[in-house]
Amino acid sequence: MTRHRTLRRALLPALIASAFAVPLQAADLLTITRDALENNAELASARSQTGSVEAGRDVEQADLLPQLNASANVAHNRQYESQQTDSPFSTGGGDSNYIGAGLTLEATQALFDARNSREVEQTERQIDQQTYQLAATEQQVLIDVSSAYFEILRAYEVLEARRAQERAIGRQLEQAREQFEVGLIAITEVEEAKAAFDQARAVRIAAESDLQVRFEVLERLTGQRYSSIDALGEAVPIQPPTPDDRSHWVELAMANNPLVLASEAGVEVSRSSVEIARAQRLPTVNAFANYNYADDDRDGVEGHNSASQVGLRASLPLYTGGRTQASIRQNTYRLEASQYDFEAQRRDTVQQVRSRFTQVSNNVSTVEARAQAIVSNQSALDATRAGYEVGTRNIVDVLNAEQNLYNAVADHASARYDYVINLLSLRQQSGTLDVPAVEEVNAWLDGGSVSFTLPEEGDISDGAMEIGEPPRPPE
Repeated sequence: MTRHRTLRRALLPALIASAFAVPLQAADLLTITRDALENNAELASARSQTGSVEAGRDVEQADLLPQLNASANVAHNRQYESQQTDSPFSTGGGDSNYIGAGLTLEATQALFDARNSREVEQTERQIDQQTYQLAATEQQVLIDVSSAYFEILRAYEVLEARRAQERAIGRQLEQAREQFEVGLIAITEVEEAKAAFDQARAVRIAAESDLQVRFEVLERLTGQRYSSIDALGEAVPIQPPTPDDRSHWVELAMANNPLVLASEAGVEVSRSSVEIARAQRLPTVNAFANYNYADDDRDGVEGHNSASQVGLRASLPLYTGGRTQASIRQNTYRLEASQYDFEAQRRDTVQQVRSRFTQVSNNVSTVEARAQAIVSNQSALDATRAGYEVGTRNIVDVLNAEQNLYNAVADHASARYDYVINLLSLRQQSGTLDVPAVEEVNAWLDGGSVSFTLPEEGDISDGAMEIGEPPRPPE
């Protein structure tokens, strides 16, 4: 078993005890990703926003469909008359108080309305834009969940290294105390070991806090709490991106990155706003048909009045105070702004893809170098301990060598997670991050499980931990 595998298994008894206390199977990355896709609040909001934009298309299309309106009224009427006539044929003017009722039905159909037609086209472009925005949100959730997941594993492996460091320095402190009691070393060496132990303990406590915080981040993204998650195995294929061609990934991003596509669709939305503004200068033509019915209860009047019409109605705005021209200028500026936004998004995406590609390529070499650093620091520690036993090295040299070894172990763990996270980030920037891509990474999780439950204070510093054999650097 390799040395850093031994470090990772140091707290296996505590994890087993925790598993019996909480009988839940450890969640893997794929399971947590699916939980996030179902429960993430930002993603749910984006889906609702997409539904709202799609409904807006029906709102705009309604103006181009037949319209039918009905109105009715009932009123009490009172007439006030001051004129009189001496004509023998006068009827006396009828009742001065009566109740009248009326009904109007009207149907209209737009035959030509350029503005409403442009507004329908704009909603189609807005749907395209929102669809890309939703895809971008989904990919952001995938990268956020994956990053949070692997940050937990990073924090856990760093914590294991810090616990091992504390135990090793604790063992060194006990040996120093025993040697001081028999007069082999001075008290200063005991104090040096005590200071190093206190520092290691403080670093371990900070690492425990970091692990707890990482679990909270994952809960915020998914809305669920996990007692344990699957750990990353040793056989992770640390290799350059495939294909190993930066320009290929840039071209992939230009064709698939949803933020670039959404920004491009935003240009078309702004362009349609200019077309809508220009359409305000055009006439509108509607066909209409109406029917009117009226009746009242005046004395001497029998029957009712009714009438109907069928025809065409056209209108043309001649002068609107300069409003139309100002609206055209306003939306033209907005179109220019959206074009600049698209160019800025395109440049940012190109830069992000190039950076992620470079980072992944460098991570491959870094992981190899960090693995070799563990071997070198282990050899240095062994040599320093041998020198201390024969009196050519002091305890400070031993403590520093101990610290260097465990720093190398922690750095190697961090380098592996940097590679995984940057690889997923490259997929996100290129627009190819999806559930199958997460499932591919999920297959690398075969290294046991990581529990949220932390051991008691006394379980950390008591006893010594065997380090075992260091990992061999990759061929």
